Amino acid sequence: MTRQMKLIGFLQAQNCSNYPASWRHPASKPNWFSREYYEDIGRTLERGKFHLAFFDDRLAIPDRYGDDFRETIRHGIRAAKLDPVAVALTMGLATERLGIGVTYSTTYYEPFHVARVFATIDLLLNGRAAWNVVTSLNDSEAANFGAAKHLGHDLRYDRADEFMEVVLGHWNSWEEDAICFDREGGLFADPEKVHRLDHQGSFFKSRGPFTVPRSPQGHPVIIQAGQSGRGKQFAAQWGELIFVVYPNLDVAKKQYPDFKHAFAEKGRDVCIAPAVYPVVAETQTEAEDKFAVIDKLAKPIDSLVLLSEVLNFDFASKPEDEPFTTEELQSISGMQALRDRVVQVSGKPNPTVRDFVEFSGRGTAREMPTFVGSPKTVADKFEQWFTDGGCDGFVIAATHVPGTYEDFVRLVVPELQRRGLFHHDYEGETLRENLGLQRPLARARLR
Repeated sequence: MTRQMKLIGFLQAQNCSNYPASWRHPASKPNWFSREYYEDIGRTLERGKFHLAFFDDRLAIPDRYGDDFRETIRHGIRAAKLDPVAVALTMGLATERLGIGVTYSTTYYEPFHVARVFATIDLLLNGRAAWNVVTSLNDSEAANFGAAKHLGHDLRYDRADEFMEVVLGHWNSWEEDAICFDREGGLFADPEKVHRLDHQGSFFKSRGPFTVPRSPQGHPVIIQAGQSGRGKQFAAQWGELIFVVYPNLDVAKKQYPDFKHAFAEKGRDVCIAPAVYPVVAETQTEAEDKFAVIDKLAKPIDSLVLLSEVLNFDFASKPEDEPFTTEELQSISGMQALRDRVVQVSGKPNPTVRDFVEFSGRGTAREMPTFVGSPKTVADKFEQWFTDGGCDGFVIAATHVPGTYEDFVRLVVPELQRRGLFHHDYEGETLRENLGLQRPLARARLR
């Protein structure tokens, strides 16, 4: 079978898309808090045969800038966040084949709780669930959970490694044929085929037995997005679907094979998918006009607020053109991959606030590669990245909702299918089948 790309919808259960200015777009629907809003998006993505709809999340609104939330609220900069599990389940119950992914933190939850939440979703959706594993980012999230400050970068990943051991241990503790449901014999399940975990480690103790049997796909797919040095180690150990941000194709062609090699050393092959903003219309001129409107929606405050959030550093504390000291850069405990990317792309070992705004693109439509044009032009970009060794698929971010997804499904998906680059229908019932991932082994088969 010819290699085909995977497509993932990048969603937010909040007042805007990944692009914080999206709520200002005249075509954005304002009912982001309603069931119908997410049901409609899910049905659109499923009509386009997307493999997965994935919900990003934070556990606090962005208020690190000036240690104040008012600018965030005033400008709607990811200012309102619903619980993504409830929203994702709403979308999942309105669809039949679309995979449903949710972000959940290993820093502020307990492993047993996370294992049960996602195992339950996976059963209710007949094996279509995925968990995006994150370690959270900033002190605002810590404060919402009663902590004085956020854990250090590498310590968060040490905790996350053990967290994964506990979650996967629980998920694999029911054997495949444990449930008998023998009414006449009075046997619900074979107790010899359900096992305690009895985990005792540096961060967690969890006994079991687990309360949820296995789903049709075994257990949820593991999504990861770590791109720092320690983050890559974590992703290579646990991830099955990897989200990345590559600023351009040249960077993708350099980093993609290194990432694939790291997984190969672990004996695994995974799907690596960079995020992009597609802006498509019937003609090139129309698409460029659309992008001009979208691009102007962003405000400088959007970038400063979101940089402060993601890097866990108050950007209001420095003049715009004052370079960061080496000590300040090293103290950044948030998304270190973003810090490193700004240093690399700017060519400055000590960039300024202005450099961070310019070279990160944070809060703008230029944070990710933008594919702007007619269906043919946009499909050409997708094909080039996919066939030139840049990725295995794409995470489609929306400049406004639902228009981005409706335009993409109507105009770009048929062109990709015509070229044989994207499937015409789902390969199976479960997310693992559709992604081409192996079904994980249960307890008895792991012995």
